Amino acid sequence: MPDPNGFLRYDRRLPARRPVPVRISDWREVYPPAGEELIREQATRCMDCGIPFCHDGCPLGNRIPDWNDLVRTGNWDAAVDSLHATNNFPEFTGRLCPAPCEAACVLGLGGQQPVTIKQVEVEIADAAVARDGLRPRPASVSTGRSVAVVGSGPAGLAAAQQLARAGHTVTVYERDDAIGGLLRYGIPDFKLEKQHIDKRLAQLTAEGVRFRTGVEVGVDVTAEQLRAEHDAVLLACGALQGRDTPETPGRALRGVHQAMAHLVAANRVVAAAGDGKPAPATLPDGTPIDAAGKHVVIIGGGDTAADCLGVAHRQGAAGVHQLDLYPEPPAERDAARDPWPTWPWVLRNYPAHEEGGERVFAVAVQEFVDDGTGQVRAVRIAEVTVEKVDGRRIVTALPGSEREIPADLVLLAIGFEGTEEQPLLAQFGVTRNGRGAIDSRPDWQATDGVFVAGDMHRGASLIVWAIAEGRAAAAAIHTYLGGVGDLPAPVDPARQPLAAR
Repeated sequence: MPDPNGFLRYDRRLPARRPVPVRISDWREVYPPAGEELIREQATRCMDCGIPFCHDGCPLGNRIPDWNDLVRTGNWDAAVDSLHATNNFPEFTGRLCPAPCEAACVLGLGGQQPVTIKQVEVEIADAAVARDGLRPRPASVSTGRSVAVVGSGPAGLAAAQQLARAGHTVTVYERDDAIGGLLRYGIPDFKLEKQHIDKRLAQLTAEGVRFRTGVEVGVDVTAEQLRAEHDAVLLACGALQGRDTPETPGRALRGVHQAMAHLVAANRVVAAAGDGKPAPATLPDGTPIDAAGKHVVIIGGGDTAADCLGVAHRQGAAGVHQLDLYPEPPAERDAARDPWPTWPWVLRNYPAHEEGGERVFAVAVQEFVDDGTGQVRAVRIAEVTVEKVDGRRIVTALPGSEREIPADLVLLAIGFEGTEEQPLLAQFGVTRNGRGAIDSRPDWQATDGVFVAGDMHRGASLIVWAIAEGRAAAAAIHTYLGGVGDLPAPVDPARQPLAAR
């Protein structure tokens, strides 16, 4: 049984981050390996509660108390098996997920700090690589059925692996030049070094998954062709349509860009340097989008904004301001607003924030200011209040509060509006709903024989939801194809995150 006094004997501790002056000089991950002693200590803090609410916080159904206790007792091989039983890519989630499981930890209810679930997870995952190099698990018998997966982010890759292991022939189509979706070009290396993706791709390839890059479905290959060549199709194209602010004066000025454009360009530079092919940070049309020597303004307060902040530091920005429409969140959970075990609205300081820059809360951009040549030179902001009236957000500027912030580069990190409008939608006979996502039936089919999962179905969400939906859609496809037995289906299409009603 677990140690019932572990949380009393040990405080919550994470491995020390690499020093700021060191880490902003390269693109390597912020956190070094934790070490077995620290992780066993932290796993010991898990009480294996009678009702483990961490399960409710995670859509994957991760067996968190099980693998915590296995780590505590030094049974790492069993911990690896327990972790992989519910999660195809724990080395991704352990690095990228904000850990709603920790917000739901029972220790958080008792005034203690929650178990470092995310850190234990990533150390188990890394131990799996160190022990057997992610041993492939190819199917022993082929079903003779074929599936096309469109999109190679976490939802598509999770579904592909599940289906290949069940004996189906799987081909993943990716319009980019490399597999991984946002994991590849949207997430900076200081959060996820791309070696982790490459190791998983080697495993999937050994399990029989085929990859076709540089293929845009709907353009280079039609929906009709995919239907003719495959017995089922899974659409997992993500939710990459960035929210914009076209009504703001000056939006069309040079130097004002979507945040993802900046992240993709920076990731391509890092990837090229790793291949020994130096390349500048530019947009597809050749326009420079590098923060070096510039005053940068990032609009938005979430993960994408923090990623842009870290990239700007490493590119050598002259200064960075991060603007947030909402007031500064509290340091601790407001139980009246967000009762445990729901995900709380609290101030989240990412590693990028300790690297520099200034955060400004409760402000909104009134204008992008022209330098006289069509290039942005500043943003004019005003302090604001935000109210919800009949479900609508009402933003009111406070008179006399306007001021300018210098800006040579402005990045819009204000969220996403669903999957992009693209030729494959009409060809498959599916349309975006009011949220910009693709609806499905209870069996994950958007239309006959065509399934949808991940952010394309849910809207922009967490990586754990993408993997959970990919696994569940794979189970539905397996049943549709007449596969023997059932595959794990952790969620249904209507499942929502844990919330107070």
